[in-house]
Amino acid sequence: MAVELFNNGKHACLAFYDLVDEEADHAVQCNQFLIVDGEHGALIDPGGNMTYNGLLMSMQRFFPSRGLDYIFATHADPDIIASLNKWMVSTHCKVMISRLWTRFVPHFTTGKDYSARILGIPDEGMNIPLGESKIKAVPAHFMHSEGNFQFYDPVSKILFSGDMGASLVDHRQAAEPVRDFDDHVITMAGFHRRYMISNKICRFWVNMVRQLDVEMIVPQHGCRFEGKVMVNRFLDWIEQLPCGIDILTQDNYRAP
Repeated sequence: MAVELFNNGKHACLAFYDLVDEEADHAVQCNQFLIVDGEHGALIDPGGNMTYNGLLMSMQRFFPSRGLDYIFATHADPDIIASLNKWMVSTHCKVMISRLWTRFVPHFTTGKDYSARILGIPDEGMNIPLGESKIKAVPAHFMHSEGNFQFYDPVSKILFSGDMGASLVDHRQAAEPVRDFDDHVITMAGFHRRYMISNKICRFWVNMVRQLDVEMIVPQHGCRFEGKVMVNRFLDWIEQLPCGIDILTQDNYRAP
């Protein structure tokens, strides 16, 4: 079932939290997103083959898949875009991903030349027209992928943040916003210490986000942060977190 994050009658943002079989740690929980502006639509991080059928059917209530303009991919992990071949066959959409990954994502397809439909985002990011709106692809390099983007929607003021802000919870929890930040940190800390490359990069990212008018941060795993108070709680936390190479030592690099 889709969760409506924003809808002003012309522009809507939907989230899908329950399309992954996560029983018995079968697969990590992940979220998929749909932005609709008039007769134009984009999926963000549509996921792998296990989410394809559910997402295809669920999105029809809000937007016909045959009219899909784009897939926006934060990076090239399988839980982000492994279903690419099915979307390329069933729609005429274009794929927007870091230009570092444009020659890697065809490995998710059956070999047909889709190069004209796989568009590289430059390192500095870009504005992507969607109907009467523009979605901002904002740099998120090394969080955790070397070519990584997040997608900011100025109409809804939502930042779709990929792995930044991710929490390891089940889909029932993921569908709800964060209500107790201190309690929620337990579900985020281990992930961010391992997947974010360094506190230096996190600080650069926080400085950038503080320049945007963000009402909601919506990660690709777990719960969202709603309202400026909760958004700022997260920014303050990640800004101070030692992670990645900050906490590695020679003990992490010893032959078994």
